Amino acid sequence: MNAENRDADARSTDPAESPVDAMLAALTLSDTGARTSEDIFTAPSQWMPHGRVFGGQVAAQSVMAAMRTVEADRSIHSMHGYFLRPGDVAQPITFSVDRIHDGRSFSTRRSQAYQNGVPIFSMIASFQDDDPGLEHQAAMPEGLPQPEELPSAAEALEPIDHPTARFWASSRPFDLRHAPGPVYFRVEGEKVPHQAVWLRALSPLPEDENLHRAALAYASDYSILEPILRVHGHSWATPRLKAASLDHAMWWHRFARVDDWLCYVQESPNAIGGRGLSTGRIFTRDGVLVASVAQEGMVRVPGTHH
Repeated sequence: MNAENRDADARSTDPAESPVDAMLAALTLSDTGARTSEDIFTAPSQWMPHGRVFGGQVAAQSVMAAMRTVEADRSIHSMHGYFLRPGDVAQPITFSVDRIHDGRSFSTRRSQAYQNGVPIFSMIASFQDDDPGLEHQAAMPEGLPQPEELPSAAEALEPIDHPTARFWASSRPFDLRHAPGPVYFRVEGEKVPHQAVWLRALSPLPEDENLHRAALAYASDYSILEPILRVHGHSWATPRLKAASLDHAMWWHRFARVDDWLCYVQESPNAIGGRGLSTGRIFTRDGVLVASVAQEGMVRVPGTHH
């Protein structure tokens, strides 16, 4: 398959079953009208093969909830969240937003996500109006292959007859293209603590800039822990592997559309005690730094812990 056809096939979806439509539905929160000292919203959960809510989904929903309480001229620039309990995909999620502070330039919000009356995710986010200031950015690494030169997620997973592989291949709203190859079922190439992942929504998203920012938070959780696995030669298919996000921090530097190709450059500086830390930088195709990400996760492999 040539690059043009590969690209077209990766983006073609049945609108009735579109994974992007499912993501957009999850990010369309309902205002309950209830008011205590907080704003209350609800949203559905997306189905996942393991029955647990995808961390990127609840993080993005929490971001959307916070955005609903901030003036339109202020954009999110940072969030710091903790995953407290596994979420159940069979239940909706309730979000409470505490309007902690509104200053002359910044606003601060706390979002909490609840199921069964207990929090599953807790986040504080900061928003700022458009202010001038000093500007610089890290450079995008040179020599990375272009996304058209890499197999789509569907192509990489096509040979694997497994329910999770079929879900990853056809039901995620983003195409992920790894350089070097993915660590879905084996580690290709050198065992190094870094990788790059090209990502793009499978179909165009609405023009709402806040939606694109939230969708970027959604996608940022997909592969951020993979450098921890890669450097030790483990894949997601390693028997009895246990991995889960513990916390997630993200800084939005500049606006970018998530339905254009973005390059997510990731590395892991440390792993110890059953936990691993990964950091990431997200660039546009022409090298503009869009966002930075950090996440610590639980990563337990049989034989390496008590």
